[in-house]
Amino acid sequence: MKKIIDWVLRLLAAIIMVQTLYFKFSAAPESVDIFTKVGIEPWGRIGTGIAELIASILLLIRSTVVFGAAMGVGIMLGAVAAHLFIIGIVSHNDGGLLFAYAMTVLVSCAILVVTRKHELFKLLGKQK
Repeated sequence: MKKIIDWVLRLLAAIIMVQTLYFKFSAAPESVDIFTKVGIEPWGRIGTGIAELIASILLLIRSTVVFGAAMGVGIMLGAVAAHLFIIGIVSHNDGGLLFAYAMTVLVSCAILVVTRKHELFKLLGKQK
């Protein structure tokens, strides 16, 4: 059961991040508007897309899950903060869907980091 939950969290986070890449990389008007409001268009939109792609790939490789999850936490903390303080929870009449996606990825990746903290400690040379 633990392995199934692990895979569900990994796939959920990766799928959500990958499905938003089209909008970022194609410069969809909604995506451009969001990153313009945040003040980081276009480099922030493209950079975020690249980071999400890398995090998604890392989440799918067993030996790199903790790296992808840590990246996902960092990226989504930025997304959640942007929604709370700049964009708003509802963006372009989406009913808060983008915010909900960001929260889902954040929670999924945070759980993965916590459950794999031993891998992080090992990498940092602090065996636990």
